[in-house]
Amino acid sequence: QVQLVESGGGLVQPGGSLRLSCAASTSHFRFYTMSWYRHSPGKQRELVATISSDGSTNYGDSVKGRSTISRDNAKFTMYLQMNSLKPEDTAVYSCYARWSLSSYWGQGTQVTVSS
Repeated sequence: QVQLVESGGGLVQPGGSLRLSCAASTSHFRFYTMSWYRHSPGKQRELVATISSDGSTNYGDSVKGRSTISRDNAKFTMYLQMNSLKPEDTAVYSCYARWSLSSYWGQGTQVTVSS
């Protein structure tokens, strides 16, 4: 069982920035495809960004150009740098890890964008 722990959420003003982290409890972290999803009330869960084991990345249209996903395999940690935040970015952000037939979710961290 792999534990995923997110951190870095909070309250930020529109136009501000946040960096989210997702720490994984596995030494096989480098093999996992890692993703950030977000979910807010009344909306479907949305893929924010994905980073593969080879470092290739993919972004959802709503954050493209404003966010950067990265990973540090030595620290078993994934990051999401979000800039130019908008009120519509308010959501619970969860990390997701997938490798072969195994997949895991974190508990999520709340991001609130409000003045």
